[in-house]
Amino acid sequence: MRTGIYLFAFILLLSTAFISKPTRVVFFGDSITQAGVNPGGYIDMLKKTLPADQFELIGAGIGGNKIYDLYLRMEDDVLAKKPDVVVIWVGVNDVWHKASSGTGTDPDKFVRFYEAVIKKLQANNIRVVLCTPAAIGEKTDMTNQQDGDLNQYSAFIRDLATRYNLPLVDLRKAFQEYDLKNNPENKDRGVLTTDRVHLNEKGNQFVADQMKAVLTAGK
Repeated sequence: MRTGIYLFAFILLLSTAFISKPTRVVFFGDSITQAGVNPGGYIDMLKKTLPADQFELIGAGIGGNKIYDLYLRMEDDVLAKKPDVVVIWVGVNDVWHKASSGTGTDPDKFVRFYEAVIKKLQANNIRVVLCTPAAIGEKTDMTNQQDGDLNQYSAFIRDLATRYNLPLVDLRKAFQEYDLKNNPENKDRGVLTTDRVHLNEKGNQFVADQMKAVLTAGK
């Protein structure tokens, strides 16, 4: 009888050892990510479409954050959660705040802080996914005030993804292509955003689809 109990306990222990835990994903960013966990947000949408036994999704977004804010709060807000994957989506405020409040991030500092975030995460054996900033205005004729800077900072992120061989969710490219097809009136908002930056319902679904494609690649 006792032998049978021991054998059952051993089999149970052995079986649980082979049960894989869900991949813990932290979305690290600014107010767009902060809103992403709300009902109808892109993270909320992902939670409803990705299997819960395969993915655990956590939001770590704070409004107004720039790349150096992410670097400074990485220990408490990301590393302490022991993620398997971190999705970095930042850059809008680094560009936008140059015009709105004069407190953006210079190009060289943006790249250096971004690279430091990547290295810190990789040093903790975390898989890293990069995202380009999507939009500061949805006009399709390149007359949004920050189009030039946003394209430049997106290019920096693409280069980092190439140099570090990291998956990239190129939201800048995806948004531009979508707006070209779906914004014939050349509106500055209302297609994928509510206010030129933050996502409306279609925008959240669009981002969720882009994120899902990368997160499930190879699954």
